[in-house]
Amino acid sequence: MIIGSKIFFIENLPSTNSHATALIKNNDLPEGTIIYTNYQSAGRGQTGNRWESEDGKNLLISILLSPYMISPSDQFYISMAISLGICDFIKRYIPECSIKWPNDIYIKNDKIAGILIENHILGNKIEYTIAGIGLNINQKIFISDAPNPISLSMVSGEQYDLPTCLNQLASDIDRRYKQLISENLTQIKKEYVMQLYHLNEWHSYKDLNGDYSGRIIAVNDNGKLQIENSEGKITEYAFREVDFIL
Repeated sequence: MIIGSKIFFIENLPSTNSHATALIKNNDLPEGTIIYTNYQSAGRGQTGNRWESEDGKNLLISILLSPYMISPSDQFYISMAISLGICDFIKRYIPECSIKWPNDIYIKNDKIAGILIENHILGNKIEYTIAGIGLNINQKIFISDAPNPISLSMVSGEQYDLPTCLNQLASDIDRRYKQLISENLTQIKKEYVMQLYHLNEWHSYKDLNGDYSGRIIAVNDNGKLQIENSEGKITEYAFREVDFIL
């Protein structure tokens, strides 16, 4: 197994991604090394957002990867593979899971996990990748202004053993990562699109031109979201260029 080949547990950290960056620069670590903590004082999400997590309740990890066979132009496939691995883990316990583009993991209309992928590119290759994951497991009360957090425990009413969950998550991501490094990109993209939140459903969106009704139909190879409006026009969006109106 690649993912989880080595695990560093630190009780408290500012950020697992930041710690992973420091480690990889100063140590010869095997691919798949996981940095795992019970609490982050400065956990990071997309575009500088903070990630709330109660001490000792959830999975807060970063994974060190070396996807050298993936070109920088195809780097979104790394995000797709990680997203699918997290969904595979969640489906061990509950049947419903979707991916809110680009890589938030949802149960119905609530967010259970977030991913922060940091690709370090040197020349025309990806030197290494740090995949940060915050996955809500046992937390039941959220105090931040995040609009729709949820946890596995809130959905099922059960409590979960975090080390067991970590091993299962590592196994599920490992399977998806091996799909990625064997360059089975067509299958990864097909399954990712099939699990997109709001796929082929008419909903409200907002871009620079204002609000409109549209439906998600796909993503392109660069990870841009494709939305068709009510007039049949298809627009492609990069991250932060379109908002979901829930």
